[in-house]
Amino acid sequence: MEDFYETRIESVDGQLIGLFGVFDGHGGAKVAEYVKHNLFSHLLRHPKFMSDTKVAIDDSYKSTDSEFLESDSTQNQCGSTASTAVLVGNRLFVANVGDSRAIICRAGNAVPVSKDHKPDQTDERQRIEEAGGFVMWAGTWRVGGVLAVSRAFGDKLLKQYVVVDPEIREEIVDESLEFLILASDGLWDVVSNEEAVDMTRSIQDPEEAAKRLLQEAY
Repeated sequence: MEDFYETRIESVDGQLIGLFGVFDGHGGAKVAEYVKHNLFSHLLRHPKFMSDTKVAIDDSYKSTDSEFLESDSTQNQCGSTASTAVLVGNRLFVANVGDSRAIICRAGNAVPVSKDHKPDQTDERQRIEEAGGFVMWAGTWRVGGVLAVSRAFGDKLLKQYVVVDPEIREEIVDESLEFLILASDGLWDVVSNEEAVDMTRSIQDPEEAAKRLLQEAY
């Protein structure tokens, strides 16, 4: 299995913090497993975690990636996406690299809070080409004809082009925000954002809602 998830509830400066993540590996499970075990630990230790959470998230994505690449030189073609959510009080910080996706249900509507990073997107393709890489069709659009996502952890051989810079979005948690869904492309390839919300909105138990989506993905 190359997919992992992580959920943690921690106390920082007397405040409860929720950390949630989905990590979809490719080329093997090693990177996804490493990110699962290390990303949130790096984040919680960051000196600006409470004062500037977005900076802390950005730094933690990059430091986790760098540490893995330095620690294991054998996993040159192994990588992982990440879709994470960090709840600090009534502030929800969603970050992602790759094509795992986060959506929220707000007032009954499906609202994407992340953007899939695909090589054929105009801005991503331009960034890759300006760095000296190329995007070509090989069953789907791929970086260097190899990788179907344009941002990821790991992927050492393509690191110059496949960056780990997360896009980070902040949402305020109020009465209109009903729930959050984090999932890999195994779900989003077969279910739209709206369908995912419609399937789960009436289910009160989060675990049962997740099982319902899992059934659809398989």
